[in-house]
Amino acid sequence: MKKLYFVAALCGMLSFTVRAQQKFNGLDANMGNIFRTSDAVSRSISPENFTGEKGKGGMATTGTGANASRELGQGWKVSPSVVIKKHSTFTVAEINGEGAIQHIWMTPTGNWRYSIIRFYWDDETTPSVEAPVGDFFCMGWGKYAQINSLAVTVNPGSAFNCYWPMPFRKKCRITMENINDEDMILYYQVDYTLTKVPEDAGYFHAQFRRINPLPYKKDYVLVDSIRGKGQYVGTYLAYGSNKNGWWGEGEIKFFMDGDTKFPTIIGTGTEDYFCGSYDFDSRQKRPDGTEGVEYTEFSGPYTGLPQVIRGDGHYNVAQRFGLYRWHVTDPIRFEKSLKVTLQDLGWRSGGRYLPLQDDIASVVFWYQQGPHGPFPKLPSKDELEVN
Repeated sequence: MKKLYFVAALCGMLSFTVRAQQKFNGLDANMGNIFRTSDAVSRSISPENFTGEKGKGGMATTGTGANASRELGQGWKVSPSVVIKKHSTFTVAEINGEGAIQHIWMTPTGNWRYSIIRFYWDDETTPSVEAPVGDFFCMGWGKYAQINSLAVTVNPGSAFNCYWPMPFRKKCRITMENINDEDMILYYQVDYTLTKVPEDAGYFHAQFRRINPLPYKKDYVLVDSIRGKGQYVGTYLAYGSNKNGWWGEGEIKFFMDGDTKFPTIIGTGTEDYFCGSYDFDSRQKRPDGTEGVEYTEFSGPYTGLPQVIRGDGHYNVAQRFGLYRWHVTDPIRFEKSLKVTLQDLGWRSGGRYLPLQDDIASVVFWYQQGPHGPFPKLPSKDELEVN
């Protein structure tokens, strides 16, 4: 028995020693390992250092802050932002080498549906990420709402932050296309590290879709073009109700690795998938002191209903909702393929389900190995418009 204890203790010590001797690559930083040093190189791209090169920040002599800094000169916030001309594309970041994006902050002006953000990994000619910037940061309705989640935070007054880790092996390119008829201003910062990326690291993907209205008795397809091995990690939904009444009875379905008519994973309702219940209602005091049932906004690390637009009773009468669900602790893993759909379902008389025809937009997030399948064509400017 003593020998068994000794062997177990020795194995434990050897395991600890091996882990301790493994060089930390600087990725997956958290409170449990923030004390560990690394050979990873920290870099950041912003309008004050377009290339992220060492010792090249704050050197601008022209820029959007040139007038304000005219009495102070170089080094005094001369180039804090960029102007992206109408109908043009700006390269936000271009990085050569191996590493990962660890944080993105930006605050774009103008119409957030008309600014299209794209990410290209390594030698890609088609983007792995393509979405309106508002929807990518869970602000699909073009109005500010505070979000406090692990993957995305939106802070006052319109500060977009993304913490999805995004590894690349050769290079990375991020662009912003302004499809609007007016120029826009973009403040931004892309924080990244140059380091060795694990062999099993998948590439980050995000895909946008919108249908308005959804055809009668048709499921909304969040994504159906995923091919390869990876994991589905998140859903953002910008849901616009085109009718009175409750809209969230529809079930979300994950068709994995060859599923045909019936999925492997299926939820019990829209608000259930977003980790709420009973229509997101809670009893609240009205201004007159009476008690009523109201939608209740919330924002947590993995799930949230941060935005409820109730309408003004005049021209802007539509009810609209923003919801997110991050599969950080429960990623949906697939080996060959994945399709995700959502039913649009409410209630009709007699306790019967009512197939709805609502305005639904979404961004889905996943990691995968190898090249991605083709993305659907991005909707036109008129089809993107919030109206």
